[in-house]
Amino acid sequence: MTSRASTIHSPQLNTILMVESFIKEHSGEYKKRALWENLPRKVMYQTYSVIISYLQDSGKIAADAEGKICWIYNPGLVQRYINSIEKKIQ
Repeated sequence: MTSRASTIHSPQLNTILMVESFIKEHSGEYKKRALWENLPRKVMYQTYSVIISYLQDSGKIAADAEGKICWIYNPGLVQRYINSIEKKIQ
């Protein structure tokens, strides 16, 4: 039997996408808790924390010096960088 405190709520894809979209639209406006409080739909804080950890670990978001959450993922920029390195190697 698992205790309630150790239960981890795995986020659903639509919830992850909603949080991603909200962060993109409001990049740099909110700190972690304020961002959670302003999401368009309610999400359990534990689930929200799992999503934030995933987005940080995957390099999509970062916190600035004030602790505000910023969207940093830019696949186009990454691809241009990779292409420039490949040209230098050839």
